Amino acid sequence: METIRKNDFSQGSIAKNILSLAIPLTVAQLTVVLYNVVDRAFIGHIDAVGRDAFTGIGLVMPITYIINAFANLCGTGGAPLCAIARGRGDDKKAARIMGVSFTFLLLLGAALTALFYLFHEPFLYLVGGSPETVFHAKQYLLIYLAGIIPVMIGLGMNPFINAQGFGKTGMMTTLLGAVINLILDPLFIFVLHMGVRGAALATVIAQACSAVWALAFLTGKKAILRLDRSSLGLDVKILKRICGLGLTGFTFSVTNSVVQALGNAQLQAYGAAAGMGDLYVAAMTAIVSVREIIFQPIRGLTQGAQPVIGYNYGAGQYSRVRKSIQFLTAACLTYNLVIWLLVLAFPHVFILLFNEDPALLEVGVKTMRIYYAAYVMMSFQMIGQNTFVALGRARMAVFFSLLRKAALVVPMMLLLPRLWGLGAYGVFASEPVSDAVGGIACYTTMMLTVWREMKQPDVPPGANQEEPVEA
Repeated sequence: METIRKNDFSQGSIAKNILSLAIPLTVAQLTVVLYNVVDRAFIGHIDAVGRDAFTGIGLVMPITYIINAFANLCGTGGAPLCAIARGRGDDKKAARIMGVSFTFLLLLGAALTALFYLFHEPFLYLVGGSPETVFHAKQYLLIYLAGIIPVMIGLGMNPFINAQGFGKTGMMTTLLGAVINLILDPLFIFVLHMGVRGAALATVIAQACSAVWALAFLTGKKAILRLDRSSLGLDVKILKRICGLGLTGFTFSVTNSVVQALGNAQLQAYGAAAGMGDLYVAAMTAIVSVREIIFQPIRGLTQGAQPVIGYNYGAGQYSRVRKSIQFLTAACLTYNLVIWLLVLAFPHVFILLFNEDPALLEVGVKTMRIYYAAYVMMSFQMIGQNTFVALGRARMAVFFSLLRKAALVVPMMLLLPRLWGLGAYGVFASEPVSDAVGGIACYTTMMLTVWREMKQPDVPPGANQEEPVEA
């Protein structure tokens, strides 16, 4: 008699399977963002120095994106491969993939910690810092760097919890840390008068708690795939596949870092003559912070769909892959359309979350409407790109990640400020161009390739499946 597999995504409602992972994952993603956004909100309201301190945290953001990039390299690279291996019934290989990812994660975390401790100050000036803002940035960063390995464990290993179908446990990984951070931030910043240093210390403690929770589950009895000594160590063949597929999440975060760094530098340069360089950087920090928050439900939906798509692909249930893409498209477009209209209609509400300075509010409202002009088109980018990841199509996923940021945003940030007297506003205008062009290109390609391929007949249950090879 055939054994019934736990968390079998080839059975039941597609929408229910995706949402059972996506809802907890969305909560988890939002709480990850809260680590940084809550810090910025509290820091922005510190008496007398709030705006400069808030701007200083904006200089740290490119570093946090780089840390996230390497966590994504392991997590978003290994977790879809685990889902595909589980779909094929090879749990032993799935566990080995997880162990290799964890080993590599620790090595990367140690290297990044050393690198940023050595070169943090020149980096902060390179990304648009001034003496006033770098002062606050260093106070935060030198403490935050102590938490690099814990944050990478939390971010990099949580996808493996979700890939096994334990969405609620994955949600708790980050919810635990976010609650602790939310409690400790006002205590350290305002009650103990630690200021920016207090925000950093609260974040490090919270990240450590999340990491401990994730490791406790993955090494415990409830996990389907356990992280134990036999699964640890490096395997060149597996590592190549992890890095190949993880390049999508990696390039997404790295290019975010490059764009944020270049944007800050351009804003500082074009605003310097009028003495508004720090003001423009503060506006960009607020706008990107808002985007981090409103973007997470889309990220949760698309990443929640990855194990379902990958499992059904591995099991040869191609009709269910198509249904997953259809559901994902409808859900993402509906959500993003509502959010898009709210941001354009009430930008001042979002700016006030971080600072009440009248000059920042005036500039922030104008630049936010420019930046979000085509935000709804990002839906197509995320649907297409995450579908490629779920199916192990690393080259396509990486290509479209690089297209949007490296090939579109970066050149636009350099070109638009020089045209039509746009100046600093041209930096903000580069984002809607990339949202529209990148989104249309990615989704159209996915429909012309993956969608057509998934029209083949389903494989009968129990038939032997060859390991999928990237097209």
